[in-house]
Amino acid sequence: MLAPFNDPSSALRRQDRFLEVSWEMFGELCRALAMRVARDYDPDVVVGIARAGVIPGAVIASILRLDFYSLLVSRRQGAEQVRERPEILSAAPARLAGQRVLLVDELATSGETLRLALAAVRDVGPAEVRTATSFVRPGGYRSDYFALETDETVIFPWDRKVFVDGRLVVNPRYQAVLDE
Repeated sequence: MLAPFNDPSSALRRQDRFLEVSWEMFGELCRALAMRVARDYDPDVVVGIARAGVIPGAVIASILRLDFYSLLVSRRQGAEQVRERPEILSAAPARLAGQRVLLVDELATSGETLRLALAAVRDVGPAEVRTATSFVRPGGYRSDYFALETDETVIFPWDRKVFVDGRLVVNPRYQAVLDE
């Protein structure tokens, strides 16, 4: 996870490796991930880890024609502060009981967020739970299904520009690497 906006040491340098994902590429990654899941698993429902895992989760649920739910697990404390460890901020839906669940997040690094979400989902008694992420890090936590493995900093299309002081601007975390 990247450092918070207000941390000057969080600025990326031009020589850092990064992968800027377009909306088109993101759509293709979701299709590929949905196909991998469909070949090997027959989930009844998809749960996206809010915030960013909701986006690929909803797309994958739509492709697989499944119901979609979300679960809020976050490191954020307000707009700009970040906790050291993630926390579960909402309960897993009770409707997951007895269901085959696909738990989706955008990126797996240490696995802390996915492990917390898995525990929350397992607490409601699903028949089975598997995980899927758009990206995994080499040597990091490996979800059951993923689209790409990379050690680059991933710039997602929904995170490229953000609102700061009421204006839509290039995300301050990426200003040093994005040309605008």
